[in-house]
Amino acid sequence: MSIRLGDEAPNFRADTTDGPIDFHEWKSGSWAVLFSHPADFTPVCTTELGRTAGLQDEFSKRNVKTIAVSVDSLDSHNGWAPDIKDVGGVPLNFPIIADPDRTVSMSYDMIHPGEGDSSTVRSVFIIDPTNKVRLTLTYPKSVGRNFDEIIRVIDALQLTDSAPVSTPADWTPGSRVIVAPTMSTADAKARFANVEEVKPYLRWASQP
Repeated sequence: MSIRLGDEAPNFRADTTDGPIDFHEWKSGSWAVLFSHPADFTPVCTTELGRTAGLQDEFSKRNVKTIAVSVDSLDSHNGWAPDIKDVGGVPLNFPIIADPDRTVSMSYDMIHPGEGDSSTVRSVFIIDPTNKVRLTLTYPKSVGRNFDEIIRVIDALQLTDSAPVSTPADWTPGSRVIVAPTMSTADAKARFANVEEVKPYLRWASQP
């Protein structure tokens, strides 16, 4: 099953390190970052989950819940948790889904047979409070994710949901944004600060 932007994120029930959950109920009213890792007790995954644990305050500020999934068992996840704390410096503070029957992994197309086994690749799904998929990323198993970029994208999505603007290449929070083409320059100047028309279709403005 291929998931496209704007699709409803598939719901599921699963056992996690925080107990059984219904995914849509668990994230009700929140954004969510659902991400897969190929296997427990592996080096790249340990750094990634440690990093996620260390960023929980940043995610909470943005009304975001994080949840990881792999095809390993709940016992394996619980046994791995101390390593995540040792490497990341913070105890595991978000749930890891146990998916030994691959129900969740298959519903999100996280298993790529060309990778040589039945474990997941490094998939990321950013899901909004209405359960719509807003961003997908897929990394090879050998490359760790950039969690600063994941947070940057969340900031951009939340900003562009709140105002008629887009974010340009390499945008970072606080830098200039692009006025939506559907808004006239006159209306933009009435709403935003420091509007600059570079082209009729490209108008800069300070971030609202």
